[in-house]
Amino acid sequence: HFSGVKEAKMANVQEATSRQQFEDFLAKAGKNLAVFHFQAAWAPQCGDMNEVMAELAKEHAHATFVKLEAEAVPDVSEKYDISSVPTFIFFKGGEKVDRLDGAHAAELTKKVQGLAGSGPAPGGAADGGAADLNQRLKKLINAAPCVLFMKGSPQEPRCGFSRQMVALLKEHSVQFSTFDILSDEKVRQGLKAYSNWPTYPQLYVNGELLGGLDIVKELAESGELETTCPKAVTLEHRLKAVINQSPVMLFMKGNKEAARCGFSRQILEVLNSTGVDFDTFDILSDEEVRQGLKAYSNWPTYPQLYVKGELIGGLDIVKELKESGELESVLRGES
Repeated sequence: HFSGVKEAKMANVQEATSRQQFEDFLAKAGKNLAVFHFQAAWAPQCGDMNEVMAELAKEHAHATFVKLEAEAVPDVSEKYDISSVPTFIFFKGGEKVDRLDGAHAAELTKKVQGLAGSGPAPGGAADGGAADLNQRLKKLINAAPCVLFMKGSPQEPRCGFSRQMVALLKEHSVQFSTFDILSDEKVRQGLKAYSNWPTYPQLYVNGELLGGLDIVKELAESGELETTCPKAVTLEHRLKAVINQSPVMLFMKGNKEAARCGFSRQILEVLNSTGVDFDTFDILSDEEVRQGLKAYSNWPTYPQLYVKGELIGGLDIVKELKESGELESVLRGES
């Protein structure tokens, strides 16, 4: 029973690894709320959101919470148009009722409470005094490594300072969650007293108040903001990592076992004939990489072959290299 707090905490969040399991969870939930978290193992913010889900699962025993690797269930991800992680899809009675893109702990909590229909009773327990509110504020502040309390949302800021703050954090590629204080008067007033800071926006890092716009501007100018706040994994960063995953990388439709287009099939045959080891990446499983790589390498079509992080080209170039007898030495990085 006591196999570590973390596991106990996560016990209420289930995992689906196939389309069949996804459908089973959906069927089992029946009329109750089912929340599916499409995640990726490489994204730290997904782990943070699983902890938030585990907390929500404790509060909403009738709801089903499931995490699934977006790349492991490509047909499900495609059906629900999952283009980034984390993404949450909400179902009731087998029908999709809502979605949330991004690691926004407060938004997730709000949507679950609304859909599961078990927010605190108006006027009743909700007035349970300052101690309850402080507990709640503490939870919100710690909902993610970096939380911004602002007016409005990053997409629609409702005041100039909040707009500037969001722009500043994005410009420095900071990974952050937000809470809209206009949506909750208790939080809006309570937080001022709790943190002893009278204005908004307010930025918290690891549960501690960093400050308002002026302080964040100063940190940005001195170059300290990047070291203070968690970084978002930028697409360029991710593409570089994937391109360099292995000395010879082939970006194709499908994989070595099953090519999903004629050109990918042909390039596999050519590469297999050289006896040189190579890894593949299925661009159909990741729309972000598929579109991003075209721009990054300035090459509009697939398949694409990389050696030691450098683009060699597509099928035609690989065929030419094969015919001229240069392909093996190119693949071994010798020329």
